[in-house]
Amino acid sequence: MSPSGQPIVSLRNVDKTFESGTIALDGLNLDVRDGEFVSLLGPSGCGKSTVLRIISGLSPATSGAVTWPAGEARLGFVFQEPTLMPWADVAANVRLPIKLAHKQDSGAVANALGRVGLSAFAQSYPRELSGGMKMRVSIARALVTEPQLLLMDEPFAALDEITRFKLNNDLLTVWQAVRSTVIFVTHSVFESVYLSQRIVVLTPRPGRVFAEIAIPAPYPRNENFRTSAEYGGLCRQVAEALAGAMAAGAPS
Repeated sequence: MSPSGQPIVSLRNVDKTFESGTIALDGLNLDVRDGEFVSLLGPSGCGKSTVLRIISGLSPATSGAVTWPAGEARLGFVFQEPTLMPWADVAANVRLPIKLAHKQDSGAVANALGRVGLSAFAQSYPRELSGGMKMRVSIARALVTEPQLLLMDEPFAALDEITRFKLNNDLLTVWQAVRSTVIFVTHSVFESVYLSQRIVVLTPRPGRVFAEIAIPAPYPRNENFRTSAEYGGLCRQVAEALAGAMAAGAPS
C-alpha cells in the first residue's frame, strides 16, 4: 500500500502544557499521509499519547494548529486498555459507537467482528475472553464506523509476546483490507519496525520530533521479515535514533 502525497492530518508547532505546568509537547510538527501506517516511538512520558488525544480532539493543544487538508476525517480510537462494558456481550460492545451516533447497524458489527476473527464470540462476555481477545473486541469497536484514521495508543503493551506477535500480524491484515490511515503509539523498537511504513521518534518530555525513519520493506510482512537481516538492520537504525533522542532530551 502506497500512501498518497496528500496529508490526512497535519500538526504545526503544537505545544501542550498541562495545568500542573508540565510541558508535554514543544513545537511538534507532523504530517500523516492518507493510507499511511505511522508509529510514534519514544520513552514513556514523551507525549506520544498526548499527540493522539490532540488529534482526536479529546485534549486541546495549548498552541499550534491541527489541520485536515482534505476535510476532518472519521476517527477510530483504540486505547491502551480494552475498556469494555462487562455487562454487555461482545456484539453490544462493538455496536456502541453506532448506537451513540444514532445509526443503524446494517451488518457493520458482524463485519467488524469478522475482520478481527471474533465472529463466533459475538454473544460472549468480556469475562469469558482472554486479554488478546478483549483487545480484538476493542479494535473491532474502533473499526465499526469505518474510520478513515485509526489512532492506536499502545494497544498491545500489556500482552505476552506470543499474543503480541499474532495481533501485530492480524493488525497489518486488517489495515491492508480496510485501507485506513493508522497512527500507532509504541515504546517498542521491534514492534514499530515490524508494523510501520514510517517511524517518528520523539524526544523525552517535552516531546519534539527527533527523527523520521522510513521502513521500506514491502507488505504483507510475516515471520520471514521478522527474522531477516533487513529487519535486524532497521531495528538497529531505529534503536540508534531512539538513543540519540534520549541523549538530546537529557538534562544538561
